[in-house]
Amino acid sequence: MAGRKGGAKAERLERLAWGVNDRLGSTAFLQANLRKAFPKHWSFLLGEIALYSFVILLITGVYLTLFFKPSGAVLIYDGSYAPLNGVRMSEAYASTLHLTFDVRGGLLMRQIHHWAAIVFLAAITIHLLRIFFTGAFRKPREINWLIGTTLFALALAEGFAGYSLPDDLLSGTGLRIFEGILLSMPVVGTYLALWAFGGQFPSSEDFIPRLFTVHILLVPGLLLALITAHLMILWHQTHTQWPGRGRRERAVHGEPTFPHFAAQSASYFLFTFGVLAGLAAFAQVNPVWLYGPYEPDEVSFGSQPDWYVGFLEGSLRIMPRLETNLFGHTIMWNVLVPAVVLPGVFFTLIALYPFVERWATGDERVHHLLDRPRNAATRTAIGAAVIAWYGNLWAAGGNDVIAWAFDIPLFWTTWFFRAGFFVAPLLAFTITRRVCLSLQRRDLRQREEGVESGLISLSPEGGFHERHERPSDEREALLRTRRPEELVAPYPRHLIPLPTPDRARAQVRTRVNRFYLNYQSESHGGGQGDLRRDSRRHDDR
Repeated sequence: MAGRKGGAKAERLERLAWGVNDRLGSTAFLQANLRKAFPKHWSFLLGEIALYSFVILLITGVYLTLFFKPSGAVLIYDGSYAPLNGVRMSEAYASTLHLTFDVRGGLLMRQIHHWAAIVFLAAITIHLLRIFFTGAFRKPREINWLIGTTLFALALAEGFAGYSLPDDLLSGTGLRIFEGILLSMPVVGTYLALWAFGGQFPSSEDFIPRLFTVHILLVPGLLLALITAHLMILWHQTHTQWPGRGRRERAVHGEPTFPHFAAQSASYFLFTFGVLAGLAAFAQVNPVWLYGPYEPDEVSFGSQPDWYVGFLEGSLRIMPRLETNLFGHTIMWNVLVPAVVLPGVFFTLIALYPFVERWATGDERVHHLLDRPRNAATRTAIGAAVIAWYGNLWAAGGNDVIAWAFDIPLFWTTWFFRAGFFVAPLLAFTITRRVCLSLQRRDLRQREEGVESGLISLSPEGGFHERHERPSDEREALLRTRRPEELVAPYPRHLIPLPTPDRARAQVRTRVNRFYLNYQSESHGGGQGDLRRDSRRHDDR
């Protein structure tokens, strides 16, 4: 009897599956996609960390939403945290304290959520750097680069919004800075501040509910839509892969989606969740109960935002005092430039970089193989310069802490970081480019002379020399991945050298092209070499 019931149940499930397949064509879809190859390399996991952190943010955020009260109404606290009993505070801050001390697992969930936000931004940042340094943004992946840049900007806004919701002293200080940034915008600044805060900050009770809606609905919806589009485009275009023996632009080598990649992804998600839970359990983050509620006339010493907005803090601290009175209006350049103009230009340049490089190099080909960073010396040097520039601003955001810790005057640190704003990127660019060219020369020597074997030979004349051996096939494939010489543009020639706009544009583009690609003046054979000679040598071998 039990066997007949089991057979009938299996038959019904089979009919259901075939019914779904007849209507949706699921079998054909699964057959086409379950065997899709995914390359195996640790650097590809950076994007997965960002994805899994976002999923954890959604899960923990739903839990926190059940207990948090997004209200700016003022009350007298009489909860279980004794040091703040009898203190006037907003309902948002009181509910945060209740969630922390009275809800079972509340503090753990709060800290998992906060750590997940920190790791989410860090993973996106490192993932973007990996894509940049390896040239994974090149054709046909420019759209995904734009989506990734937008995700980065939205994640910054989402992190700042969540960080500001508890209405504690630290987050309130950040909101006061945000109000100052809005007010610094000429003509429209006052109206933007009144519209955003619903009145005069911090007396308005409308801002926290608005910020809560933005944090749990608007920005997460945009993030979810963009992440979905990002993954769909990635799935359609296939994954990039590192160069190696037998690797070609049109063929992707890797493990199939099912069962290998699916099992690895599931285990990696659990691993990410476990690490975040461990951080939440043993590493305290954002202890809002120690800061107290926000009061406009109080600012705690050493207050620092989360790391991902530290560069904005640093840019504000090192900007000199500068303002202009024009037609009865005061333009605060010391706020407008570092907090509005600078990040706007920064994110715009990041978004447009793939198109700038394509214009400079004239490379319109489809790329599925990644660049070794050393073989794109100029791009790698630009990336290092941006990291140095960002790091200088990030460190400047803690100039008061640095001055206190090392017992040096605050103005010394301020002027040090002001100089570093210009000097650090130049030094990083120059040093990184020279290192890349040196690595290219070493690769060229290995191709011409072979690799060191560690074996010493005695010549008939009594001399000693080390024997070199041919590189392995895998190493040989890596050594041959170099920038194509044909992308270096010749200088334009004109019969009549008149300063026409077309001639000026051609000259500019040619110089930018040679700045990017032509390393012959700095390193013979570096990055270019004689491809015809190299191919003949390879054929002779």
